[in-house]
Amino acid sequence: MRPSGPMAKRDLRRRLLAARAGLGPTELAQAAAEITQHLLADQQVCRARTVAAYVPVGREPGSARLLDALVARGTQVLLPVLLPDDDLDWAPYSGSLVEASGGLLEPDGARLGPQAIAEADVVLVPGLAVDAHGIRMGRGGGSYDRALAGVPAGVLTIVVLHDGEVLDQVPCEPHDCPVGAVVTPSGLHRF
Repeated sequence: MRPSGPMAKRDLRRRLLAARAGLGPTELAQAAAEITQHLLADQQVCRARTVAAYVPVGREPGSARLLDALVARGTQVLLPVLLPDDDLDWAPYSGSLVEASGGLLEPDGARLGPQAIAEADVVLVPGLAVDAHGIRMGRGGGSYDRALAGVPAGVLTIVVLHDGEVLDQVPCEPHDCPVGAVVTPSGLHRF
């Protein structure tokens, strides 16, 4: 039986964040380079006109190098802007970021509205874990689950994780939106 509910998620989040805290700068840089390589080699990512992505914070996997490489290829990159109600607005990334509340970085371009994610051909999302059915677990604010609810069917959604964060099962609640793929330093896998 799949674990469910806020308590199961809280306990798993605590363990996953503790494991991430043990990652050093060399491991993080290597993971970011490998994830970037896998994403830039994927045909669907390469063909995307618009990619909704995110700026990694702390020990989250990913890098600004990926964002810059996509822009250099002519891809429009949309990045989230956290709204006061914890929903996500979106703005185009043009190579510069400004510091926002909570230590987040966001683009300094015009805001396009929460519905702009629906224009993306590929959506990259942060997370803490995913299971074999594409059930993604984030940090618990619900911002990305609400954003993913606005992504049209058929759009590739990829959670970006470290190795060891792909689990057999992840606690699930009714509001959780599954993703279509996961990328880790070991590779990209579609569900």
